[in-house]
Amino acid sequence: MTNKKVAQQEFPSLVESIVDGMENIKASNITILNLTELENSVCDYFVICEGNSNTQVRSISNSVEDEVQKTQNEKPWHVEGLDSSEWVLMDYVNTVVHVFQSETRKFYDLEGLWGDARVTVLENNF
Repeated sequence: MTNKKVAQQEFPSLVESIVDGMENIKASNITILNLTELENSVCDYFVICEGNSNTQVRSISNSVEDEVQKTQNEKPWHVEGLDSSEWVLMDYVNTVVHVFQSETRKFYDLEGLWGDARVTVLENNF
């Protein structure tokens, strides 16, 4: 992970592997939402990024899956959205990955919906 300590915050190794997979395919606007302090949250972390096309979104998703398998020996519990590749969701139970195209990300505004989460935006994005 390019930014192991962003704003002096360390993340679980799963989150770091997910970010590495995203950065391998030049994902943009990588954001981590820490949901651990919220009541009734669906998981501990959201890791969100963007790709420029269906092909890049699919490639980012594949890279995340490969990197997590290689470094954590884990596979996603569930994956949705590969058919249209406008929004791919990868569920690793305690961490959920969202790979969006830009317009779809703006429309769903997960950062706004989870506005009470601790947000970390990675600086060295492509």
